[in-house]
Amino acid sequence: MKKINVSRMSRLVATAMLTTGVMFSTAAEAKQKMCVFDLLGTQGDVYALMKDYALMANKWGADIELKPYTDERIVAEDFKAGQCDGISLTGLRGRQFNTFTGSIDSIGAITSYAEMRDVLTLLSNPKIAANMTSGNYEVVGIMPLGAGYLLVNDRAINNLSKISGKKIAVLDYDKSQAKMVQKIGAQPVASDITNFAGKFNNGQVDVVAAPAIAIKPLELYKGLGTKGAIVRFPIVQITGNIIIDPKKFPAGFGQKSREYVATQIDKAFKTIEKTEKDIAAKYWMDVAEADKPGYIKLMRESRISLAADGIYDKKMLGLLKKVRCKHNPASFECALKDE
Repeated sequence: MKKINVSRMSRLVATAMLTTGVMFSTAAEAKQKMCVFDLLGTQGDVYALMKDYALMANKWGADIELKPYTDERIVAEDFKAGQCDGISLTGLRGRQFNTFTGSIDSIGAITSYAEMRDVLTLLSNPKIAANMTSGNYEVVGIMPLGAGYLLVNDRAINNLSKISGKKIAVLDYDKSQAKMVQKIGAQPVASDITNFAGKFNNGQVDVVAAPAIAIKPLELYKGLGTKGAIVRFPIVQITGNIIIDPKKFPAGFGQKSREYVATQIDKAFKTIEKTEKDIAAKYWMDVAEADKPGYIKLMRESRISLAADGIYDKKMLGLLKKVRCKHNPASFECALKDE
């Protein structure tokens, strides 16, 4: 039998242990790159919130390095290419990574901030955790960005009959928007988040949808001019999503993150509500009460159709309906079973 060189074996074991130790140390010390979409880059409110988030994430074992982007499309593409370990972007763009959470932003599905608060709080519950993961992606936080309102360049566009034939900017990656616009007889104009405001301000389109927090940064007052208006009737609730590749983060990170983000919801709503109140009263235009049921019915039919097409997640739509009926149990839809 060949004699074992104990000294040599000891050196090999020591080398192996050292190498393994270095590998574990490197893995533990690796930063997670979080790519953040904010129209204003490092000067925006979203980026500021993500700086606070990154500090908090240290407590959950992560070491997040933020990378700012002003083009949301590139954020999503870089994430899919593995150049980002996590991202912060809108729920509309985030739908491609998780249809369940991406359907929160479905047309007319949440009618008030009280409903929105209930939905977001519910989604931080560990019982919902399984729905937050889809394939290689996990949604680890959802924040409200505010109701999306229609902005029209002429307040004479005050009902569906007046909007027929008008040009409306729609996000080119969100099929639901184009279908809705075609349904009401208007003309969809493919746009993205970097140019839809310019098209409105330059008169290329007659109507855009945006939350109040986007009006000042995007200078949408230019498009409103002296005749335009903001229609005070929420057509969608815009969300911001934090999505990660869970393999790149410590075990249990996702649930800790969701629970933390849920504690920031009220703070976000205060900012949204203040922003809306700061808009001059002259810009707001209310929808006639007689017209509201027709709009609600139209949006509901659109959601059902889009769910049948696989664009919206039926389970999420069912959850949103339960929340609506909790707040308004007398609504006609509560007795129906088709959503």
